[in-house]
Amino acid sequence: EVSKGYWTRSSFYSSRHGPRSSASTSWSLSSRASPQGSMVKGIGALRTLSIEEIPSDCSEPVDPKALEQARAIVDSIRKGGEEALKATATKFKDIKEGEAYTCTPAELKAAFDGLPKDQQGVLTRVAERISKFAAAQRGSIKDATTDIPGGQAGQTVSPVETAGCYAPGGRYPLPSSVLMTACTARAAGVKKVWVASPHPDQVTMAAAYVAKADGMLRVGGAQAVATLSQGIGPVPKCDIIVGPGNQWVTAAKSLVSQTGTAIDMLAGPSEVLVIGDDTADPATVGADLLAQAEHDVEARPILVSTSKQLIEAVNSELVKQLAAMPSPNRETATEACKKGFAVVASSVDDAIAVSDRIAPEHLEIMTKHAMEVGMKCKHYGGLFVGRYAAEVLGDYGVGPNHVLPTAGTARYTGGLSVHTFLRIRTWMRIDRQEDSQAVVQDSVALARLEGLEGHARAAEKRLC
Repeated sequence: EVSKGYWTRSSFYSSRHGPRSSASTSWSLSSRASPQGSMVKGIGALRTLSIEEIPSDCSEPVDPKALEQARAIVDSIRKGGEEALKATATKFKDIKEGEAYTCTPAELKAAFDGLPKDQQGVLTRVAERISKFAAAQRGSIKDATTDIPGGQAGQTVSPVETAGCYAPGGRYPLPSSVLMTACTARAAGVKKVWVASPHPDQVTMAAAYVAKADGMLRVGGAQAVATLSQGIGPVPKCDIIVGPGNQWVTAAKSLVSQTGTAIDMLAGPSEVLVIGDDTADPATVGADLLAQAEHDVEARPILVSTSKQLIEAVNSELVKQLAAMPSPNRETATEACKKGFAVVASSVDDAIAVSDRIAPEHLEIMTKHAMEVGMKCKHYGGLFVGRYAAEVLGDYGVGPNHVLPTAGTARYTGGLSVHTFLRIRTWMRIDRQEDSQAVVQDSVALARLEGLEGHARAAEKRLC
């Protein structure tokens, strides 16, 4: 079914960027770092690559076939409205014939009230931590005013009015993604927040209640994105759509972003890169690599180490821990480990250079002087410093958001935050015409240098 399938909670950022060429990610490291292959064999062991063999591009977020399938769904709902939505949602088994495609706030509250107290507590505490960090981010950017010749200029910071927050359903429902997206939107000051998730279970619905969502669309895939973009029935037209999803969600987001709906990013396979030295604990490193590998068969677990012995030990742990994983997690992680790799670096600086070249979604540092090493790294989505700062703690709401850029896009952007929902708008005011004359004269001159006579004459209207 083209509306189903799960990629990751993380994302490639902008639809205007196509595949990256090797030239766009050129880099240089010492040739001393080329390793010999790992001696550990078995299901889950990472292949060992030389620096020259590292792929220049790990993933392409928008699958061409999924794009065409999503286009048909988006166009159908755009033209057919609610009836097309119902037909599509029924076809892909999001809902049954005649079943409601939304959940009301009362239904979300009932889902929360029906949970055991300990589960209510988990959702509430995680939401509070996410909201606290998001509030700190919101406080870091403010309205500003400065003097200009003859008057003042400034900026205002204000949220969008309506946000749609997508959370994957299906095999691995992610109530954590509901909290990460909707709580952050609320902290930004968004007035209307709707959540979309296919086949939402009770915990997912309860998470939407805790995040103060105004309602939930019980539909997934491209049909959910089309509905949030257009606004159908009780679902409002959203200014922005955020959150991770499968390849059809990603494709649909790329389409609606071209027609006036903002998006956060485009989902690509999840990535984790661990920089480790001989002080790293192999069992912990192996567990963290598998935590990402179980997301999706296309996930990328990567280990870069100054110690060949660590790579051997981690590979032994991967084989052992993978064998003990339950199904279907084991099968998913097994395929993902085939996509991953290890690299022996000749020094910590070379390890940092490898990481910066890849610009991973998640970057863990397990070395001596870990904070110092982490602060030298330039390109990553989220940084996790030291053995105890597990990436999974970021997944489950220690504070920073878990929706992060993949596919090397961390070179130019960050993850989901309150800033995603904010608009920075500028203004200027001239109160004293006589004090602005130097600016007016420069504007006239520059306009004529550019051959824009209309601009020059408009500026001349402001001469004393």
